[in-house]
Amino acid sequence: MSRRTAAALATSGEVLRLIRTGEAVTRSDLGRVTGLSRPAVSLRVSELIEHGLVVEDSDGPSTGGRPPTRLVFNAAGGVILTAALGASRTQIAVCDLSGTALERTDLAIDVEEGPGAVLPLVLKTWADLLGDRPASLVRGVGMGVPATVEFAAGRAESARVMASWTGVVIPPIIAERFPVPVFVDNDVNVIAIGEHRAAYADQVADLLYVKVSTRIGAGIVAGGQILRGALGAAGEIGHIPVQHGSGVLCRCGNVDCVDSVASGTAILRDLRERGRDVTSLADVVALVRAGDAETMTIVREAGRNLGEVIATAVNVLNPSVVVLGGEVAEAFQPLVGAVREVVYRRSTALATRNLRIELSRLGPGAGITGCALMVVDHVLAPDVIDAGLAAQPL
Repeated sequence: MSRRTAAALATSGEVLRLIRTGEAVTRSDLGRVTGLSRPAVSLRVSELIEHGLVVEDSDGPSTGGRPPTRLVFNAAGGVILTAALGASRTQIAVCDLSGTALERTDLAIDVEEGPGAVLPLVLKTWADLLGDRPASLVRGVGMGVPATVEFAAGRAESARVMASWTGVVIPPIIAERFPVPVFVDNDVNVIAIGEHRAAYADQVADLLYVKVSTRIGAGIVAGGQILRGALGAAGEIGHIPVQHGSGVLCRCGNVDCVDSVASGTAILRDLRERGRDVTSLADVVALVRAGDAETMTIVREAGRNLGEVIATAVNVLNPSVVVLGGEVAEAFQPLVGAVREVVYRRSTALATRNLRIELSRLGPGAGITGCALMVVDHVLAPDVIDAGLAAQPL
């Protein structure tokens, strides 16, 4: 990273960024990196300490004599409210400013009931999880929903999925109860953020996360940042058609989308059409574990269809790693094996030279982590911190 000018690093917000990233963890470090005088550094550090964003740690290493006082970001200086909504299961949590869940609960919520039923329940659950914590500790709210989202507006735009949510601008509804910055994104985008930042950020900058569950979707991390596209519709690989489909009508109105032939819903449908008594993915898992030949064939075919679409994405995006998550990917090793086989066969040699295809490292918790980090990136941005400190002088 190129050295920034002293003027660019002079604000309290930039000082906090340096402390959070570990680039400068003592007052002398801050003076050296920013070019600020000792009194100027002391003034900014004192301001951050008074506002609960930084704490002092006197147990730092010493090279002789009195050890320098280390400056540590205070993750307990506020909380983020998060909700990762799924088609049938929702995870709700209160997180600290590092994205760690302090309180968490999972609820069975049918998102198709609409925002009028779902959002009041989410708001009540946040209030319950906050307990005795004052509302003033809440710094922001992050939510992921299983639908296309116009991110800048926080508006759901999926006419055929979560139809009752279409056109609903979610942030103002939440802000009536919690008047803080509110961010809403597609569920797979927030999972991709969580997976990358918590498990891969120090290894790779380009990652493709593919969720294979009741539905199929993807989140794209490019250059270390989530790629949403012009309006927020990037990553909709579930609606890319496969080559050799059998004319299956997708919920989006098109035919043979990979979502309609390789998702958990599709696997259940195909087994039922063959007379198998399956009501849930757990039933399919039992058949796979028993080595049922017909089930294994269907699962592998789903994996090959999914691999075809992921291979195209690999050729276009050239990620360092493809992460497969969601209950289908995590439960069905034959599907994952089929994906790997097709991707390595059909993607270009250069794109797959160092490509890794792995199962999720965070599992179901990635959504909560991603929601929190999505908010933290905004509320702790230097310009936002500076504006907040100016509005609340000591």
